[in-house]
Amino acid sequence: MSALRSSQVAAAAGVNPQTLRYYERRGLLAAPDRSLGGHRLYPAETVTVLRVIKAAQRLGFTLDEVAELLDTGPHRHPRHADASLRVRAQAKLVEVEAKIADLQVIADTLRAAVHAGCNDLVECADQPCCPIPFATHTRRDPHAPLTACAASQG
Repeated sequence: MSALRSSQVAAAAGVNPQTLRYYERRGLLAAPDRSLGGHRLYPAETVTVLRVIKAAQRLGFTLDEVAELLDTGPHRHPRHADASLRVRAQAKLVEVEAKIADLQVIADTLRAAVHAGCNDLVECADQPCCPIPFATHTRRDPHAPLTACAASQG
């Protein structure tokens, strides 16, 4: 079977049939051929392309970035070595690692707020022991031992 209908492609790739149309509009998928009855007929490799798109999205690539990866990949343009998956994956890794570092700071600050017993944001903001960065002015070191803000608020 060389041509698949929308529902077959969607089921095989684990996506919604509307996703196919959306990806066509975005230029991620080529417009399919049509049957005599007007049904979209996709080549079998469309399933692979959809799986690649979804996998790339799970790795943090935006649809615009996925479009670039698909368009500049060696399977289409062998001369674009500088736009290779390896180069783009390295850049995405740097971005993800920065987000992880930011999330770690957020998690540490939330742990400190829980440990400090912060119950009221307005009152806590005025306490020197409050670990939440309400303003850009310098605050206490979030890794320093805490005195209970809850005790000073009560």
